[in-house]
Amino acid sequence: MRFLLALPIILLPNTAHFPSDVSVGASVAILLLVMLLHARDNAGVRRPARMLAPLLALGLAMLLGFIAAQWHDLVDFEKDIREAKVAILFPLVYYAYLRCGLDLKQTRQLIVLVLLVAVGAGLEAVYQGMSFNLGEFSETQRATGPFGQIKQANRAGVFFAMYLPMVFALALQPRQKRWVRVLSLAGTGILALAIMFTYSRQSYLIGLFAIMVLLVWRSIPAAALAGLLLVATATTILPGSVVDRVQETQQVDASGAVVFDVSTTSRFTIWNGTLDMLRDHPTGVGLGRFSEHIGDYTSYEGKDAHNGFLLTLAELGPLGLAALLWVFWRLWVMSRWLRRSPGAARPETGTFERGFTLVIVALALGNMYGSPFFDSLIMSSFWILVGLMERYGALKYHAADVVAAHTAPARDETPVGIRYPLAGRALPRLANPHHPGAR
Repeated sequence: MRFLLALPIILLPNTAHFPSDVSVGASVAILLLVMLLHARDNAGVRRPARMLAPLLALGLAMLLGFIAAQWHDLVDFEKDIREAKVAILFPLVYYAYLRCGLDLKQTRQLIVLVLLVAVGAGLEAVYQGMSFNLGEFSETQRATGPFGQIKQANRAGVFFAMYLPMVFALALQPRQKRWVRVLSLAGTGILALAIMFTYSRQSYLIGLFAIMVLLVWRSIPAAALAGLLLVATATTILPGSVVDRVQETQQVDASGAVVFDVSTTSRFTIWNGTLDMLRDHPTGVGLGRFSEHIGDYTSYEGKDAHNGFLLTLAELGPLGLAALLWVFWRLWVMSRWLRRSPGAARPETGTFERGFTLVIVALALGNMYGSPFFDSLIMSSFWILVGLMERYGALKYHAADVVAAHTAPARDETPVGIRYPLAGRALPRLANPHHPGAR
């Protein structure tokens, strides 16, 4: 069963390396088979699925958006089907791994596999980046790893930044095995280089933020020292292309005024156009129709919204945005539940829980300046991880309940009147073992 469950973890992020929809179709077939064959969990483990309701609500909003899009125009039906498939794919992979029937050790192994696949994707991006001219930034030289065309560079950067803290958390775990710590640091370095070669500025910030939060959790002085070292050495250690990419965010015009680069200013223009679009289409323009309408409100025809929340609001209306916010809220509540699971409060046993919290934070930040949430290439691994982490927490809680039940002191069934003779003399019925008040 573990082998079958491992296949989608490997296949889904590498979809672009296979013929169209082969990996998705094979993964769906495997997961449906697993759901039919897996052993049923006992009542202590089979808790209500925390993310299923918000995911189904978002899927319903996407279905309504799909119908609205087809109602107005059937030209892009096949493209719209591809957009809508995540409404089914995300809940399926989440629920399949949540109910996969594996024990605690096997669940932990699949979580590690998700991280290894993410590092493998990062290694592919590093391999791409090593062929770039690192002395000067070029828009035509941006790594994407296994995620396809260069336009995926920003989303690839968010993907690597999401898994960076969870991999790094293993290295910070006290009393960690040396070989695990070394492998974790190597994986962290690979993901950091992958982020660097995507030249995604938002991913730079997300990755740095996640690392600093982990260091603060571990030790505030260590975080302060790391911050000082980064500031002192950034311009000398980083390649010139990375420095150029960061510095071009703000430029000085001929009059000496500081202005933002075209990429940044275009986002502000598109966001304003999105609000104008919403006023004309208060219920949304339909799933996948944003790029077709934004040209009516800005000069950036065919462009993405560069904000997952605004994109959802523009295409699916307030219902879609409410469902998306519900998803993120439940993710945050689940991460808090995991951090409170047995043993998770201690740094040496709460590694996955803390790292997973920052995965969620990184995803939310990634959708503030981009829109990777509805990209199945980027997000399939995330929903697999969500299902596995929720199962991991449920198994830990169940194990703690079993231990508590076995260690609880046995109840003394001796009647009160016999245990306390004076009380038995005063009230003889208390010495009767069949009397309700005798125990």
